[in-house]
Amino acid sequence: MTAEATPVPEFPSRFRGAPTRNARIARPLAVLGRVREVDEELVDEIGRRMTVHDEVGAALARAMRPDAPQRVTMAGVERALGHGTAETDPPALRAFVADLEREPAWLDRDLLERGAAVYRRMGRTRDDVLLALALIGGYRYEGPADLLVATGGLTGRAAMRRLGETLVWGRAVSAPGAMLRGGEGFRLTAHVRAMHAVVDDRFARSPEWDTARYGRPVNRSDLAGTLALFSATAMLGARVLGRRIPRADSDAVMHLWRYVGFLLGVDEDWLFTTERAQHAFDHHLLLAQGGPTPAGVELTTALVEGQRTKHGGGWRGWYARRRVLGHLRLFLGREGLADLGQPVVVPWTLVPQVARNLVESWVVARSAAGRRWLERRSDAGVDAELALLLGSRRSLARVTPT
Repeated sequence: MTAEATPVPEFPSRFRGAPTRNARIARPLAVLGRVREVDEELVDEIGRRMTVHDEVGAALARAMRPDAPQRVTMAGVERALGHGTAETDPPALRAFVADLEREPAWLDRDLLERGAAVYRRMGRTRDDVLLALALIGGYRYEGPADLLVATGGLTGRAAMRRLGETLVWGRAVSAPGAMLRGGEGFRLTAHVRAMHAVVDDRFARSPEWDTARYGRPVNRSDLAGTLALFSATAMLGARVLGRRIPRADSDAVMHLWRYVGFLLGVDEDWLFTTERAQHAFDHHLLLAQGGPTPAGVELTTALVEGQRTKHGGGWRGWYARRRVLGHLRLFLGREGLADLGQPVVVPWTLVPQVARNLVESWVVARSAAGRRWLERRSDAGVDAELALLLGSRRSLARVTPT
């Protein structure tokens, strides 16, 4: 029996692998999501979808195998995304593009643009939260972290480049008009979906991947959890750091990422309109996770130490590393730092950031001119960070996340 034909269990063994620990970690989300009692059916469904992948993407990935009869190349995918498909294109490519081009009935383009502007105004605080609370915070659980180590994409010197590619994507989806058909955000999101499918197809057929333990390499549950990191989790962390985000702005950001999730192929019943609903789901998602993994230590160390090396050492590198550790101390606590093999520090580096966020939120963002200034400054800050991560300011917008 081939690896591809091996039966997939209903639940991977990592499902609910650390119930007491994860219930403790998830407790704040129960409060924010107003969860009065655990929905056991939802937790089980999250476990089941750890074994399920993106069917449309999977068909494309099979067509991209070297031995496929009607082979699709990545160049062909890029062409179709930019110029549309033709009748002579392979069916899998036409189905993939058609799935991206359909617009959900709930899509509000004006609300989408507002959400993008709000997201840009969050600036460096947004990126700090995504790194510490979202990205590194997710390394506390086995499964996705082990896949990243297996791909070699977030360890060693590749760590900072991959971080830069994620920043490129985040900036692309929040640029004005970027999520229109053919826009940079639309194109890069579609590319991410295609690459997810290729990685899933490759590792699901590899003896290196333990399907019984982890489930599908890129599965429906982990994908939904990753999406949440960019929306509700990002805003939660930004508020902790002093950023004011009114309810109307919050709803707009959720709408932006709801559409991004739609394009990525996230199950539509797991695309949420409010932070509260997302937090309630994330509470159950954490309950379904496994325990810590050595892969998390490896990934975290690469990113933390990379903060030093991207500045070439010196005091700037020392401060950047200390700053990330301060964020980790605030968001993940002593237990989280222990899970990830990092030292516990006093987060004194966050004091000026919180003070600045309070002033910007309550004074600068009160006027339209102030909000535009915050958006421009955020874009400039991303450019500067990308120059450090990717080594050049030239053609940053053309970098494609992989």
